[in-house]
Amino acid sequence: MFVNKSMTGKVISIAPDADIFEAQDLMEKHKIRHLPVVDDENRLIGIVTDRDIRSVMPSSLFKTLECTLEEKNEICDLRIRDIMTRDPLCILPTYTIQDAMLLIQTERVGALPVVDDEGKLKGIISIRDLLRAFINVMGIGEPGTLLGILVEEKIGELKKIVDVIVEENISLGSVLSAKYGETGKRAVFPYLFAMNVNPVKEKLTRLGFELIDPMNWYIDQLP
Repeated sequence: MFVNKSMTGKVISIAPDADIFEAQDLMEKHKIRHLPVVDDENRLIGIVTDRDIRSVMPSSLFKTLECTLEEKNEICDLRIRDIMTRDPLCILPTYTIQDAMLLIQTERVGALPVVDDEGKLKGIISIRDLLRAFINVMGIGEPGTLLGILVEEKIGELKKIVDVIVEENISLGSVLSAKYGETGKRAVFPYLFAMNVNPVKEKLTRLGFELIDPMNWYIDQLP
């Protein structure tokens, strides 16, 4: 799946000469945390976040919702160009959502502006957009059950699992697979469109597969 299918296309952006309060109002109105900064030709030149806004606001404004005239004048003199991140990390529409996920994870950002080959803003993809895309790909928007199964890293193991699911006349939503330590095994996670999967579990156990709790597996992998 490509970024242009998952990104937010109607992007709320801001000009570099706008003031801090305008950015704050836009974020509150549209319930967003990232504002791409564009020039007169809609080329991306920066990005400003809610954290950037908070960093320049006096603490008194957050504690009492009031600030002195001097503090207010200082804030009014600031422009978005003064606090934005220049030349931010961005992504092309033809990148995959996997590319976007890796960039967001490795670079520790909350969103990536999407630009064309000329640097013009085409959209923005956030963690929320990626989560929505992941839910659609996995099919977990529908009621079902996620199984966790340990398998040997060899050809034919996944087919055995799928055959058992088909024998029970259960629809398969998706299958994820991940390395399991250094044991030469993999953890396989099929998502089944059924609530009662006990017959599947029993057959898999009889075939010699070890069942694991998907949530416990995830927690064990956390650093």
